[in-house]
Amino acid sequence: MNMPITDRDQFTESAAMSVETITDVHHWNEELFSLKMTRPASFRFRSGEFVMIGLPQENGKPLLRAYSVASPSYDEELEFLSIIVQDGPLTSRLQHIKTGDPIYLGKKPTGTLVTDALLPGKRLFMLSTGTGLAPFMSLARDPEVYEMFEEVIIVHSVRRVADLAYRELLESRLEGDPLLEDDQRERFIYVPTVTRESFRTQGRIQTLIDDGRLFEQSKGPQRFDPENDRVMLCGSMAMIKDHAADLEARGFEEGANNKPGSFVIERAFVG
Repeated sequence: MNMPITDRDQFTESAAMSVETITDVHHWNEELFSLKMTRPASFRFRSGEFVMIGLPQENGKPLLRAYSVASPSYDEELEFLSIIVQDGPLTSRLQHIKTGDPIYLGKKPTGTLVTDALLPGKRLFMLSTGTGLAPFMSLARDPEVYEMFEEVIIVHSVRRVADLAYRELLESRLEGDPLLEDDQRERFIYVPTVTRESFRTQGRIQTLIDDGRLFEQSKGPQRFDPENDRVMLCGSMAMIKDHAADLEARGFEEGANNKPGSFVIERAFVG
C-alpha cells in the first residue's frame, strides 16, 4: 500500500538529499505530467544535466530516480517532466503529488548532455522522443547556447499529438523568456513529429533525416554535416542506440565531458 506523500515527517534531509516543496503540477495528458519544486539557493547545474528526485519508501529509505532538469539554469524553481507508469515504484505515486507536498532532491546534478561535451559548431540538433525532451527545454533557454551555435534545433518525436509537451511554448519560439534576445529566439527551430496520429509532420526522426524534412527550416545544409553540426540524443534506449550508430556511420564522433565530440548521449539512461 502506498503511503501518503503529504507527511513531511517521513522525509529526512541528508548530505546527499534535500527536502523540497512542490510548487506546481501540470498533467499534459493521462500518461504525462510535469512538476515544479523549490530550488535550494546552493543548487547549481549545467543546462542538460540530470539529478535524483524521489519519495520515501515504507522502510524509510528514499526511492530515487534520475530526472533531467527541464527548467533553465537561471530559474528560481526546478522543473521535471515524467511519464506515468501505473505499476512503477516511483511514478505510480509521483503522479498523485500536489502543490505543497514534500519531495526529495539530490544535491549533485551530473550528465553528458551538456555543451562542454561538444566541439564548437554552427548548428545544434537536439533529437528527442517522449520525455527525452526535458534536458533540451533547459538547453534551449540558455543564452550561452546561442553564443556557441548559429541555429538551435529541437526535434521531438511522440506517438500522439497530446504527447507534445511544451508545444505552445516551443511553437512561440520561447516567447516571454526573460534572458533570450529576439535575435536568439529567431535562430531557434522546433520540429515536432507524430508517429501514430495525423499531424503536419509525421514519421520517426530517422525518416525525417533520410528524406530531408528535418532540415527544411534550417538555413544550413539540408543534410547532416559532421564538420559543423552537433547533435544531442535523448529518448528510449533503442532510439539512442539507433541514432548513435547512424551518426557514427555519417562521420560523427561521440563526445564526453573530458573529450568533446560531435554528438553526445546520456550514458546514465542507456546502461
